[in-house]
Amino acid sequence: MRLLVDRERCLGAGRCVLTDPDLFDQDEDDGRVLLLTGPDEEPEVTAAVRRAVQFCPTGALTLSDD
Repeated sequence: MRLLVDRERCLGAGRCVLTDPDLFDQDEDDGRVLLLTGPDEEPEVTAAVRRAVQFCPTGALTLSDD
């Protein structure tokens, strides 16, 4: 399972950051979600990640089975 982040859909509510601040941050310029991983790293899909996906008001965070 893989976490997908669509910054264009993000409105900067920050629920993801509140759910897992070690994985998510907000861009200082536009408030949109930033994924705090390296370019070749896939974040582990934990319970906190699943909550962040569930609580995202715009659906900017999704999980893919590939």
